[in-house]
Formats: sequence, C-alpha cells, structure tokens
Amino acid sequence: MKPLELFPILASDLAETDRVIRERLGSEVPLIRNVGDYIVGAGGKRMRPLLVLLVARALGQDSGERAFLLAAVVEFIHTATLLHDDVVDESDLRRGRQTANAVFGNAASVLVGDFLYSRAFQMMVDVDDMRVMKLLADATNTIAEGEVLQLLNCNDPDTDETRYMQVIRYKTARLFEAASQLGAMLCKAPSGAEAAAAEYGRRLGTAFQLIDDVLDYSGITGDIGKQVGTDLREGKPTLPLIHVMEQGTPAERALVREAIEQGSTGQFEPILEAIRRTGALEYTRQRAREEAQAARDAVGAMLPPSAASVYRDALLYLTAYSIERDH
Repeated sequence: MKPLELFPILASDLAETDRVIRERLGSEVPLIRNVGDYIVGAGGKRMRPLLVLLVARALGQDSGERAFLLAAVVEFIHTATLLHDDVVDESDLRRGRQTANAVFGNAASVLVGDFLYSRAFQMMVDVDDMRVMKLLADATNTIAEGEVLQLLNCNDPDTDETRYMQVIRYKTARLFEAASQLGAMLCKAPSGAEAAAAEYGRRLGTAFQLIDDVLDYSGITGDIGKQVGTDLREGKPTLPLIHVMEQGTPAERALVREAIEQGSTGQFEPILEAIRRTGALEYTRQRAREEAQAARDAVGAMLPPSAASVYRDALLYLTAYSIERDH
C-alpha cells in the first residue's frame, strides 16, 4: 500500500486543509502569490498535516476548522524550512522539479519563507490556545537550532553518530512530533496519550530521515526527486558516511574525509563501494527500523488494540512505510 492509499479515509479533511493553505497564502504582493502557488503545486507527501488529522481522528476527534487550521500551520512551517534549506544548500532540484530559489532567486525564496513563518504565527493566534502557541513556537525554535547544528557539522568528517542524531531530532523529527502532539491536543487527550502521540511523531520522523539518508546513496534521481549524492556534494556527514568513518579501512576513511571536507562527489563510486563493503546502508536501515518499532510501541501506548480503527491501522502502516519506501 502506498501512502496515497491512506488518503481516502482523510480525503475530505485533506481537501479542507488544502483549501485553508491556499486561502492563507493570499497576499497583495504578486511575488508571494507566485512563489506560494509554485511550492504548493509541488505537492509532496503532506506528512505533517496528515499526522495532525490522523492522530486526532484516531483519538476520536471529528475534524473541524481548528484541525484544518493547525494542519495548514505545520505545513507552512515545513515549507518555510524547505525554502530556506534550499538556499543554504544551493539546491536546484526538489520533488523532481526546480527549487523555488532556482526559479525565483535566493532573495525571493528567503523572504517568502519569512512570510510563511509569520503567516503561520498569525494563524496560531487565530486558534487562541496558549498551549498550541507554545508547542509550535518551541518546535520552530528547535528546528532553527537544528539547521544551525547541521551547518556546523557540514564539511566536518569528525561528526559522530550522537551529533548527527541530534540534528535529525531537532531539524526533522521535531515537527513530526509537534504535528502528532497537536492531533492529541485537539482531542484534549489524557496526558499519557498526548505524550505517546509526541513520541510516535518523534520516532516516525527520525525513521523517515534515516531512510532519506539511505536513499541518497541507493535511490534513483527520478524517484527521490533530487540528485543522488546530494548530501555528499553538500559536505553533509550523514549516518552512512559516519559508519564508514568508524568501520572503514584507513584508505576508505581518508577517501570519505576528503570528500566531506571538500563537498565533492568526484570519488562517488569508490565511496559507494566503501559504503557497501562496510554495510553502512544496512546499519542505517537497522537504526531506522529501531525507530519505527518505537513508533509502533507508542501507538500501543496511545491507542490500545481494543481501540481498533482504520485510523489506528493507518498510524501503524506509516511506521512500516517509513522504512520500506523508495522515495
């Protein structure tokens, strides 16, 4: 089953969320509308708004305007981070087409990213719930810290697994966590269920990012929507490379060290061979499987088997999809 097959059970909810997204992208400034339409049209998995809606439904909440508004907020925050990421990384391909900065320029991408952040906070005020505002403000701040941590790790071949996992927790998993927790908060779920929802999102987001790391060395450009080897080209020491640095021969470590320091794919094939020989991709997949299992355990804590529903099944399915996907 593909993730799109989950959408029929939330088709009307997602349609309403898209309506809110397009409505709130409105601006009298034409460039904001143009960039907004471009990035919304790029699609994507809509994983974060999906988690808001799915957790809320699983816990028995009938979706309403607050749910659609918050689902749109997390998508705006995510999209703003992507706009800024692509400028920092000098990326020119995302989701199989040119990035916004490649089409409209870096300045427009940064400024529209700022617009999306500020619009997201305007929408939070509309919700009029201090707990919601605190959760999303804290999450946005943590994501920014994760971006800076990643910048510090770039071109540093001595980055270890602990430092790298901190980047994942901050930069990627934190918004998954916030989205899932928002779903529980919408239902006024008991504190234990809310904590389990947050744990689910955090572990799921970590698994997603680890598999993204795998796909950067094993995927197909047309499938993953970006050039294979992008992380190496950007000098990012992701887990497969960290594993080679820990388990490789002196020659392999020297090869990887130079590539990370220079941000070069000139020796991509020998590095791929070192990745294969040391089992780096399987090691990274195993770490992702551990995170996915923790996410499954969190579903059990949030919703016991007696609370069976199509929404609970969908939450469990996402844990499997997170580690089995090819894009």
